[in-house]
Amino acid sequence: QVQLVESGGGLVQAGGSLRLSCAASGTIFSINAMGWYREAPGKQRELVAAITSGGSTNYADSVKGRFTISRDNAKNTVYLQMNSLKPEDTAVYYCNVDRAVVGGLKLGYDFWGQGTQVTVSS
Repeated sequence: QVQLVESGGGLVQAGGSLRLSCAASGTIFSINAMGWYREAPGKQRELVAAITSGGSTNYADSVKGRFTISRDNAKNTVYLQMNSLKPEDTAVYYCNVDRAVVGGLKLGYDFWGQGTQVTVSS
């Protein structure tokens, strides 16, 4: 199985920056895509950004030009650099692995971290 631990959330003023990190641990042979989702109060969880093992990225329109996703495959870690933060970015941010080859060379799907709170004050 894959355990995901996020860090880097916090409180920041509008216009500020934060960097989220998510480290995957466990018996992992390979990871396909890693991504960040967020869930604001009263809203559905939505994709913020995702990155494949080859480095292809995908962003929500609302964060394009402000957020950058990257990953270190050797460390099984994904990052989200968030700049020019807005109050509407306030949410719990969750790390996700869509598919991984884990112990016993088995495929595992849809792993989630516990979430980290990001609060942007106006």
